[in-house]
Amino acid sequence: MQTIRWGMIGCGSVTELKSGPAFYKASGSALVAVMGRRAEAVRDYAARHGIARCYTDAQALIDDPEVEAVYIATPPDSHLEYALRVAAAGKHCCVEKPMSLNAEQSALMQRTFERAGLHLFVSYYRRSLPRFEQVRTWLQEGRIGELRHLTWTLCKPAAATDTDAANWRTDPAIAGGGYFADLASHGFDLFQYLAGDIVEVSGFSARQAGRYAAEDAVTACWTFASGALGMGCWNFVADRREDRVELIGSRGRIQFSVFDDQPLRLEGETTEVLEVPCHTHIQWHHVLNMNAHIRGEAEHPSLAIEALKTDIILDKVLHRYSQHP
Repeated sequence: MQTIRWGMIGCGSVTELKSGPAFYKASGSALVAVMGRRAEAVRDYAARHGIARCYTDAQALIDDPEVEAVYIATPPDSHLEYALRVAAAGKHCCVEKPMSLNAEQSALMQRTFERAGLHLFVSYYRRSLPRFEQVRTWLQEGRIGELRHLTWTLCKPAAATDTDAANWRTDPAIAGGGYFADLASHGFDLFQYLAGDIVEVSGFSARQAGRYAAEDAVTACWTFASGALGMGCWNFVADRREDRVELIGSRGRIQFSVFDDQPLRLEGETTEVLEVPCHTHIQWHHVLNMNAHIRGEAEHPSLAIEALKTDIILDKVLHRYSQHP
């Protein structure tokens, strides 16, 4: 089996457990170099994870001849610049989600890699998780009949870290929005994988607590190509945490959480409750699927052309007025 040699730009919290170790532990994968802006931090990361080379300059990592593909694990405001540099170097790429600050940037990234004959992946890794493959199988088997409606409620209380200067997720200039852009993007991508494309969407957002520049409350409604409807409520200054999705069908229902490791529940002709735990390194299956795609062995579902659909949705809900492709 051909081993895909990755370089990683960024060594923040998401790379410690969720993603980084999967790139060097998974079969047929190697993480040969890492880049971070702070020399001491990147050297420490490389030493702890057994990575041979570390850089403080992104271009130096991209140009490293041992690096075949680059994983960009930085905030969204830098994704466009770094991704275009990777494409110019003739290498495959994976960017963290959301793909960029808006759909216009994401479309440019997607077109650039497509025209260069290179693969561009986005870390919407829930498409690769066994728990959601199970939900997709139930839907494809018609276990709840025809899908009629999908609802998602995601809430959390306000926290002191929301206004921390280091918390870029509440700065629209860096994140493209607030927690909604960071978290709801996962859900919208997953729902389209499970139930098909979203063809119409509208929404409202507000700064109810006004603690930071980004929105802290959002509501949206949408239509799937199948005719099923969807609605969502996201509130990040609520009384308690809640993460609950319900798919209502003509003959049954499915319930699950997008983020919480809760059981999957099917209510149809029979009732099933399944525990499907996630891998310790939650991007494990995503990494395996990317490497298989690069080797030509399989088609990975988390491609840029799919991720772009989610950015168009975020633009419309948040009224980010980019030029849509």
